Amino acid sequence: MSKRRRRVRDKWRSKDWYTVTTPNYFGKVELGAVPADDPERLIGRVTEATLYDITNDFAHQYLKMYFQVTDMEDKTARTVFRGHEYSRDYLRSLVRRRTTRVDTFLNITTKDGYRVRVAVSAFTLSRVKTSQEMGIRKIMKHIVEEKATVLSFDQFAQEMVLGKIASDIYNKAKKVAPLRHVGIRKSKLIHQPPKIVVSAK
Repeated sequence: MSKRRRRVRDKWRSKDWYTVTTPNYFGKVELGAVPADDPERLIGRVTEATLYDITNDFAHQYLKMYFQVTDMEDKTARTVFRGHEYSRDYLRSLVRRRTTRVDTFLNITTKDGYRVRVAVSAFTLSRVKTSQEMGIRKIMKHIVEEKATVLSFDQFAQEMVLGKIASDIYNKAKKVAPLRHVGIRKSKLIHQPPKIVVSAK
């Protein structure tokens, strides 16, 4: 029994600790430390955080974010944004009786070649007509696709998570029907273009 415990302690002693950080476009915030006997084994690992961990704004606890380790720099594990989603409790709190929820799902490609799948939702103040639903959905599609054509992935991820895209949709769609909330409730990075390595001459 004591031998087994000693072996476990030795195994942990052989590991080093590495700090996982968010990408530069999310402030290079430290998300915590993870142990590994080989830093290369950390590449590909996904870490979960909340927007609150990045902004320190308590109102942002509802939004979960995912970051995937892409490479190592000394004791730092650098990441790429892999997606986000509303917490189940928050999403449930948005649903009301005698109102309409309008959803649309889009696959977009950013200016620099990243492909992202997004789910946009709008919650109305009261029930709306089918024609109004269609009008809101059309605005969602237009604004998200237009943003993707002019923004890099870094910029798109920021505007998506921090609510800028949702705000633009809200301001236009509220002319179609009174709205209570608009948000990109979920996203997922589905393709990342390969890095271009420039060789020194």
